[in-house]
Amino acid sequence: MIHEQAVVHKNAEIGANVSIGPFTVIGNNVKIGDNTVIGSMVTIDEFTTIGADCRIFHHAAIGATPQSVKFAGEESHVVIGDRCLVREFVTIHRGTGFGGGLTKLGDDNFLMAYTHIAHDCITGKGVLFSNAATLAGHVEIGDYASIGGLVAIHQFTRVGDYAFVGGKSAVPKDIPPYVLAAGDRARLHGLNKVGLKRHGFTPEVLDALKKAYRIIFRIGLTMNEAIERVKAEVPDLPEVQTFLQFLESSKRGVTRGKPGRD
Repeated sequence: MIHEQAVVHKNAEIGANVSIGPFTVIGNNVKIGDNTVIGSMVTIDEFTTIGADCRIFHHAAIGATPQSVKFAGEESHVVIGDRCLVREFVTIHRGTGFGGGLTKLGDDNFLMAYTHIAHDCITGKGVLFSNAATLAGHVEIGDYASIGGLVAIHQFTRVGDYAFVGGKSAVPKDIPPYVLAAGDRARLHGLNKVGLKRHGFTPEVLDALKKAYRIIFRIGLTMNEAIERVKAEVPDLPEVQTFLQFLESSKRGVTRGKPGRD
């Protein structure tokens, strides 16, 4: 149902069984998937695509032009996957021409109130953002990562799959997959054991990741030395490969913990 006091652009594509609340504004070239529910006083600007079965709460603002001094009005987009939950006062900005032109959220993301997703950010599936989590431009978040409340992530930084970033953390460097990180500036505190177990990681995989983590971060080797040692000593499981590939591909540098500590 589209409320009579909603404003929907004539070129917007609205799926089946979509609900749009009063005083919500849907802009030009917006696409909204089936069964999505949009509350009151939401703004969805042009070139935004929202998947099916999403729920967007009042006062969210999606698809606004990016907060970038280099943005020159070029066409760019926001794409939000299926079954995403977007709470009050969340802001999600379009991409930029110089950054790929796309801000993209995967399926099943949960964005709590006041979360900010800046231009050209990419998230995987099942990502959880607690209240007031803040992503600068060009940030990448892996599948099933959890970002705590009041976390600030520097532009071009990556957070790996299944990582957990504790609340009120400042993140200037990449956070590897499968780990716990927290602090200002964020440091590593071991594997995200509880999260990994909840997602069904086997004891074999957990043991291999624990061994890889200790070699990489606890015995004082250089990153290249540690990676080669992991390849030689740790079972060649897909999760270990993902861990190493993330480290090898880092451009900003990798967050570390204190030597000799989990």
